[in-house]
Amino acid sequence: MISTAIRVARVGSAAELAAAVLMTLGYPGLMLAALVPSVPAFAAAAAVTYLADLYLHRKGSYLITLLGKVRAGLSMRFLVRELLLVLLLARLGLSEEPVFYAAIACFTIFFGLQAPHGALVTLIGNRRQMPVVTRNVDLVSRLSIPDAPPRRLMSGAGVKMVHLDLAAVAGLLVYALTDEELAGFVGVGATLGLGALYVLALAPYLRAKRIPPKADKVLKAVSTWLREYRPETVLYFSGSPDSAYQLNMWLETMEQLDSRPLIILRERFILEKMAPTTVPVICVPGGVHLMNMDLSMVRVTLYAANVGKNIHMLRVPTMKHVFIGHGDSDKLASVNPFSKVYDEVWTAGRAGRDRYAIADVGIRDEDIVEVGRPQLAPIEPWRGAPEGRIPTVLYAPTWEGWDDNPGNTSLLLAGENIVRKLVAAEPPVRVLYKPHPFTGTRSKKAGAAHHRITALIKKAAAERAADPRFTADPAAEARAKTELTRLKARLDELSLSFDEKADEAVTSRDGLVDMRKHEEAARLRAEWNDAYWRSFPSFQHRVVTGGEPRLYDCFNASEAMVSDISSVVSDFIASGKPYAVTDSAELGAEEFKRQNTAVRAAVILTNGAAELDQLLDAVRDPAADPLAEDRKKLKEYLLGPDEPTSIERFNTAVTDLALKAEARNVGQESRAAAAAGGAELTGGGAHGVTTV
Repeated sequence: MISTAIRVARVGSAAELAAAVLMTLGYPGLMLAALVPSVPAFAAAAAVTYLADLYLHRKGSYLITLLGKVRAGLSMRFLVRELLLVLLLARLGLSEEPVFYAAIACFTIFFGLQAPHGALVTLIGNRRQMPVVTRNVDLVSRLSIPDAPPRRLMSGAGVKMVHLDLAAVAGLLVYALTDEELAGFVGVGATLGLGALYVLALAPYLRAKRIPPKADKVLKAVSTWLREYRPETVLYFSGSPDSAYQLNMWLETMEQLDSRPLIILRERFILEKMAPTTVPVICVPGGVHLMNMDLSMVRVTLYAANVGKNIHMLRVPTMKHVFIGHGDSDKLASVNPFSKVYDEVWTAGRAGRDRYAIADVGIRDEDIVEVGRPQLAPIEPWRGAPEGRIPTVLYAPTWEGWDDNPGNTSLLLAGENIVRKLVAAEPPVRVLYKPHPFTGTRSKKAGAAHHRITALIKKAAAERAADPRFTADPAAEARAKTELTRLKARLDELSLSFDEKADEAVTSRDGLVDMRKHEEAARLRAEWNDAYWRSFPSFQHRVVTGGEPRLYDCFNASEAMVSDISSVVSDFIASGKPYAVTDSAELGAEEFKRQNTAVRAAVILTNGAAELDQLLDAVRDPAADPLAEDRKKLKEYLLGPDEPTSIERFNTAVTDLALKAEARNVGQESRAAAAAGGAELTGGGAHGVTTV
């Protein structure tokens, strides 16, 4: 019942729901206490409403937005509480006292102060908003951008302002309880004084010296930088807040380009979610601003998603446009007919080319280029199980999805069977369980299955720790844990991400990456990953959650994987290691393979997981692995050859297309010059005839 209420109310937890209920009940409680009248009861109900309101604001609860939509917004809630306090004073027979009139005047003036306060906060925010927001672009030498107002003034300004009435409310309640007029007057004076001071503190930040240059000056500075930097290859991206991963997967590739890279974004929220990078970034929310930028030096633009705002860049004829996508799979999105608008479509391997041919959506075969997937470079190839360590099998199921299709995830029907067989396997193997981060967010059954699997693995780990066949090295593990703590502390110090609540003008001004820190952070992450795997016994079953270690790190620590139909399988194929995929929908092995290219070299599991022995046999004796050659062929079919490397093929494709763009532009200039020369000759001849 509680979970249903949480889902209906769109709150994140039971605590949020409880706070909302308390706040909702608090206002009838205030009215009842005012009518009785009871000062202690009113004080208790007021405290509940204050605390619940503040908690919901700090949690960013959707209920706060919902209350605003039904005309019960922040200012209204506080005003109602203040009016009920006035009612309490009247019911106590204090309506003829000076403090009563002071209270009415205080709340009236205080409510009036909120208008100039809100206007100042809005104006300062608007005037400090840049027409473009940048990272790794030198604006300091071109623009004078003043520091932002102190965060304590601007962050949550509306919430802070209305809470200043606490002084008046507390003072008036003390007066009502003790008859001490001084307490009431002091509270009223404190609220009005603090409110006025807050407004006065904001006012100076509207002065010209405290706001960034106007839009035309900022755009001119950015255009000057563009002409000096002369970007050649652009990664263009637009999307929703939850699509930022589609951009982030290409950042390392952009950093490895042979040509000068630039990233152009269209939404500020994408910039906030973008991972740290050394590549210059320009976020241009306005289409007109983008179309007025001088991008004549760009020769290739890469698109990771098919979205409407792509048209603002596709209109530029001096560059070639390429769809690179954000993953390689058999989904319909991989053969979108919209791809016809691009000059070329780049796929990982032959499979992508064949998908377009089979789909017959108008993409010409000569416009498809196979470049591999540079993102998969960190995945290490299989060299067999290392000496002195039992093999590791990774179980990485996907989440339950948005519907109840049984083929979405193996967790519900097969997960426990898979894990039971793996932890009981003889000869033994180690199990790593890395669930999808969305697991259980939609389906309670999936969440429950996840918890049961986690319990199974932890129980098996405890039993293995007590098994005399397995011996640990506590001293080495302790050293590794100490190293992890040290590395984590240093990585926190080197944090390369900008504060998402920071003023965008300041982050644009100061947004130059520190290359030394960036390189050190990359090195420390690799050291952290190495120390992580040494911090517990190599035979210990493990549940791996969170962002670190990453999925690819788990690939490298494993000799085999069990998963579901998802991009995880396509990526794991890059390792060449044995893998199994669960046919949870029970299509049958042949039909399952027919529908899903990526499972054609997999051990196909039924929900009972009886076929797991085939996978374990392949891990224990690679020479007797019947699917080894199939995996090798499938890997090349899906991802292309190992040599040249994917990043080399990607760079070659960029270079070749840039040459085509340059040839087109030279041809246009030649034709324009020829046309101009012809017009001049025609004009001269006509003049000569006239003079004769």
